[in-house]
Amino acid sequence: MATEKIKYPLKNKLIVLVLVAMVPILYVTIYLILALVNYSRAYDQIVNSMLLANDYNINFKEEMDESLYKLVVSSITFDTIEEDGTLKNPYKLINELRTESNNLLTMTSDKESRVWLQSLLRNVDTLKDRVDDIKANQQAEGQYEKNIDMLYNDIYILTELIQDDIQYYIYYQTKSIEQLKIQLNQEVQHVILISILLGGCIVIVVILITSAILNSITKPIQELCGITSRIAEGNFSDRANVQTEDELEVLSDSVNDMSENLEVLVNQIKEDERKMRHAELRLLQEQINPHFLYNTLDTIVWLIEGDDPDKAVDVVVALSEFFRLVLSKGKEYISILEEKEHIRGYLEIQQVRYQDILDYEIAIAPELYSYKILKLTLQPLVENSLYHGIKCKRQKGKICVTGKLQQSDSPQKDTILLCVEDSGIGMEIDDVNRLRTEIEKPCKETEKGFGLANVNERIRMNFGAEYGMTIESEKGVGTKVSIIIPAVKLDETLAGEFS
Repeated sequence: MATEKIKYPLKNKLIVLVLVAMVPILYVTIYLILALVNYSRAYDQIVNSMLLANDYNINFKEEMDESLYKLVVSSITFDTIEEDGTLKNPYKLINELRTESNNLLTMTSDKESRVWLQSLLRNVDTLKDRVDDIKANQQAEGQYEKNIDMLYNDIYILTELIQDDIQYYIYYQTKSIEQLKIQLNQEVQHVILISILLGGCIVIVVILITSAILNSITKPIQELCGITSRIAEGNFSDRANVQTEDELEVLSDSVNDMSENLEVLVNQIKEDERKMRHAELRLLQEQINPHFLYNTLDTIVWLIEGDDPDKAVDVVVALSEFFRLVLSKGKEYISILEEKEHIRGYLEIQQVRYQDILDYEIAIAPELYSYKILKLTLQPLVENSLYHGIKCKRQKGKICVTGKLQQSDSPQKDTILLCVEDSGIGMEIDDVNRLRTEIEKPCKETEKGFGLANVNERIRMNFGAEYGMTIESEKGVGTKVSIIIPAVKLDETLAGEFS
């Protein structure tokens, strides 16, 4: 128990210190009180400034980056950005920071701190200019790439610089507190000197007792400051060794526990990052399956040797279109039309290989073509139907891909239902339930059904937890995988192409 370690409470030590300090002459006490009042005012001013600066250090960059990112990549405008309650208007954030920074500038006397506040204000002005540029580009057409470039090369750098300015301001304000501490110590020494001249032996006793008590407090605090500084630098293996049998020893044990927990958490984060990278590699393997490429090339050779060059050309064209859509110039979102062409090319190639057992139908409503979808949403589902449904059936089977718009009272709440249904072997109810459980997990924790889990996780991460995948299956009948995503146009230009 923590209380069992407290043999000499700080409260008792401080009481002894107060009783001994009452011996010096009255006017010395008054002098010290005045010095402490001045110190307290200066300290409170610095602490309040640091608290305000620290609040912006924590929140400003995250809120500004998130708001501008949504303004650039989504349909949100400067006029509508605060409607959903999760984002803030960049101009409001800038004005608040400028106002508070000017207030801090008037209150701050430390030279170095003022230098960094002035640098912060200059960067805020530059940031406002860049936001003005983004707003102007947003009102013009065809400036998406320019805004993205400005977001990464200007905005993020400026918010990082502003955050650095705030951190340096906090750092020098911290040094100001240390200076105030030095000044306070000087005042105490002055009082002690006067007490020695006036009190003689009594003051000597006061000095001895005061020194012992202060050392029992300040030395552990200094050691804890050194430990926390090294922890802040990333050295989580350091441990404090304070044995004062008071609250400082309890605090030391708590710091040690915190350091140990941080070390565990950092190691866990590193392990999670390693798993994430592994999952990304698995995703890449799912996107471009080398066996699919090898088998397709074998099919092309087989068609050429079988004197069917026209069919071979069709397969080559379908393969080229397939990989063009897989790459999609690195885009994460594509149109439903592009996704449809992607799975059509995939199924055309597979039908040449499995012409005896595979038939397919794609019936996606043309009105959906201009809506956006995450790339490689349907292809893993189609591939899963082929390899785990149709092939296992060992007889003729069919894959049907359908899509329709589900309208609601509000157009903003319209959804798109996409289904991949096969007449394959199907699954037992226990297998279906296990698969449903697997796809609800993060893909890096999935033991089976990685392709489906990956699709489900990407949908929920990008669109929200209310969207995603459902699975229905019956043994000997087939399997149906349904996906619901929000009905959002890819962009206005693309919408015009399909009207």
